[in-house]
Amino acid sequence: MKYTKIKKGIFKERPNRFIAYVDIAGKRETVHVKNTGRCGELLIPGAKVVLEDFSDRADRKTKYDLIAVYKGDRLVNMDSQAPNKVAAEYIKRIYPDAKLIKPEAKKGDSRLDFYIEPAEGVPLYMEVKGVTLEFDGVVSFPDAPTERGIKHIRELEKCIKEGFEAVVLFVIQMEDVEYFTPNDLRHKAFGDALRHGAANGVKVWAIDTTVGEDSLEPGKMVEVRL
Repeated sequence: MKYTKIKKGIFKERPNRFIAYVDIAGKRETVHVKNTGRCGELLIPGAKVVLEDFSDRADRKTKYDLIAVYKGDRLVNMDSQAPNKVAAEYIKRIYPDAKLIKPEAKKGDSRLDFYIEPAEGVPLYMEVKGVTLEFDGVVSFPDAPTERGIKHIRELEKCIKEGFEAVVLFVIQMEDVEYFTPNDLRHKAFGDALRHGAANGVKVWAIDTTVGEDSLEPGKMVEVRL
């Protein structure tokens, strides 16, 4: 996926989940943050950030969206809408002859990110989670408690019982990481749900991404340690 027009800035502060103050060419701007997670280890005063520029749009309240941040030399995409777009590209790569790829598929009282009918084999449901939390090359999810995430895993378990295949795909919004693991320190209940799902047939996949200041592309499979 590509971003059409970008700017660089220096992060100053984040007064709430939705906006941040960023210094752009010496001017303090209010920008939209495209991730409602905590991201406390990323959005540190003085951090270099990348923004998508919408300054030519009169219908917007803010001129910019904050989409990525430098964590030292590592560029981390933190656009919460990006993982599903990357997942769609990845699905086409691994199921090039799929008969149907349906995003936002309703299942039970949930809406799962993708329903896929491969050219051969069993149809499957897939839920996608974006990962931005990293420490010493180890990436984990979530960065804050997520009851919604637990609900999705339980729905995937129901899919298995109904004869479908089920996958939870963790899209790591950075590259050059060692492995993925659930973040039991932030939300052990999610980790327990993920391990329970895996024990009952839910496939747990993780992929990294090639991150550019104006792009994000699916990369390679990453080891999962539950």
